Amino acid sequence: MSRTLWACVFGSVAVLSARTALAQASTAPVQASPAPAQASPAPAPARPGEYPIGPKDLVEIRVVEVPELNVERRVSDPGTIELPLIGEFPVANLTASEVRDRLENLLRTKFVNRATVTVAIREYASKPVAILGAVRVPGSLRISGRWTLIQALSAVGGLTEQAGRKIFVLRGEGAPDGQTIEISTEDLFRGSSDRWNIPLFPGDVVNVPTRSMMTIYCVGEFKQPGAVQIDGDDRVTLLSAVAKAGGLTDRASSTIRIRRRGSDGKDSDIVVNFRRVLAGKAPDPALKPNDVIIVKESFF
Repeated sequence: MSRTLWACVFGSVAVLSARTALAQASTAPVQASPAPAQASPAPAPARPGEYPIGPKDLVEIRVVEVPELNVERRVSDPGTIELPLIGEFPVANLTASEVRDRLENLLRTKFVNRATVTVAIREYASKPVAILGAVRVPGSLRISGRWTLIQALSAVGGLTEQAGRKIFVLRGEGAPDGQTIEISTEDLFRGSSDRWNIPLFPGDVVNVPTRSMMTIYCVGEFKQPGAVQIDGDDRVTLLSAVAKAGGLTDRASSTIRIRRRGSDGKDSDIVVNFRRVLAGKAPDPALKPNDVIIVKESFF
């Protein structure tokens, strides 16, 4: 028998033995490492590979040495995926890199001497991004790949006319407690720079508050007395309210009272010298909703 024929025979036997060993290994459950009794909080996700896989996520597997394992699988409710030649493989609460390492170890132990495995999460379905507030179609987005804030806002139809000047992004699971990113709406859409058009991660919550209007009542020597509406996103002060009311009349006293009702239901007055505020010699007091500005007539 020629050397070439002997090589083909031995090669076929080796492949058959390897696949038999892999089939036997698939019947044995893969044991996950026990979690510590008090695990410290995971760091905030910095890239998709650090995301813990959950049910309904779509996972892509690629193995150079075993083409049968080049598949995409949806994670089941118990947290497993069904792989050819292996069967059920647990992936719940593992990152993509952890799944890769465990699969490589299994293949090297039971099938091949070397395993080159890549694992990617194609769809984050278990922890969608929530878009709330003043957007056209608020709801949840099942993101796949790299998403930015503008992409997410576009996917829900964009902002409404009632949208305020700020957008808040609350980081999802794994982020430090209370980590909220505040973004100026004007800055976001002015240049769409990476500084403001930040990437989003699974579990993030994007909140677009509606623009709040503050009512201030102007009584007395105003050119346009009455209730004035001021954008609550701005810092509302005495000077801005006076300007909104058209300014003061020539008969207005320089002493102004700001009447404010407290939480106990009682009124209190803040006395301000308007000329000193106007000259920058006294601070311009901030106003609160439903404050009443009283300007009496001057007799001097």
